Amino acid sequence: MSNIAQRDAFWNRIYERALVDKNIIVVSADMGAPALDKFRRDLPGQFVNVGIAEQNGILISSGMTLTGKKVFVYAIAPFITLRCFEQIRVNSAIMNIPITIVGVGAGFGYEDSGPTHHMIEDIAVMRALPNLVINSISDSVMAAAFADISCDMRTTNYVRLDRMALPDIYRKDNDFSKGLAVLKESKDYYIVSTGSMVHVALSVARRLAKKKVNIGVIDVYSIPVNEKGFVKAIKTAKKLITLEEHFLPGGFGSAICEVLYDSHHLIPVKRLGLTIEKGYCYKYGGRNIIREYYGLNEDAVCKEVSTFIKKDTR
Repeated sequence: MSNIAQRDAFWNRIYERALVDKNIIVVSADMGAPALDKFRRDLPGQFVNVGIAEQNGILISSGMTLTGKKVFVYAIAPFITLRCFEQIRVNSAIMNIPITIVGVGAGFGYEDSGPTHHMIEDIAVMRALPNLVINSISDSVMAAAFADISCDMRTTNYVRLDRMALPDIYRKDNDFSKGLAVLKESKDYYIVSTGSMVHVALSVARRLAKKKVNIGVIDVYSIPVNEKGFVKAIKTAKKLITLEEHFLPGGFGSAICEVLYDSHHLIPVKRLGLTIEKGYCYKYGGRNIIREYYGLNEDAVCKEVSTFIKKDTR
């Protein structure tokens, strides 16, 4: 288990970079973090708190970027994306202004704050914009790496952070330039996932391995998906299961299906995620309770995966 959350790993690295690069600016919508407290104290000329005004934060960030600054704008994920969608579209994506939008609390990260704080539509919404890349982070090592990568990106960049401290999957020397990684290989079946659900995918793969069922796991952390790299990774697969903590329409599974269709690599796919029929969740008691409501807990995913790979699709 990592002792640091993705948020803190990301901002600690930005802090290190900002000490030597005075063009790095952090714009916060009244959000705190230990690393940001240090940033605000030591680099007050590079820190702007716009208050609870996320839309204004996007506008300020775009303006400062046009003056040559490298700007990171930060808030709770639903408020820095959905609340600001018009500003991101008009003042960033349309003009291809390379701000980095940092949202914390992907999926059910703010599990007990209710549907207003659940971030379960952002992939569908944000990937619809040209000139925008979504980076869906799965551990703290990746979070620190994307702090560096974001400093050099020349397009609008949405860094999607989980709120929980999750086990580290990657090493510090990992290359994240491909946008995806095969974490467990298989010749026949893969679970393809992103963000925190990659950890569920790995757990499910380990459980099924005990039953002599070999399921591979692929972490797709950058969207748009690297089509060539993805098709190469699954070239021998007979079936895929996509797994996301997000509504299914237009979400991560849809993005994977689009890649398969566009590349003429047509194989059966089972999408596991939040169904529209279930709607928004008002249940409390933690993230696992919410996942169980939607059928995304480990037991339910194991059952769905087992049933799907056994099903004759001829």
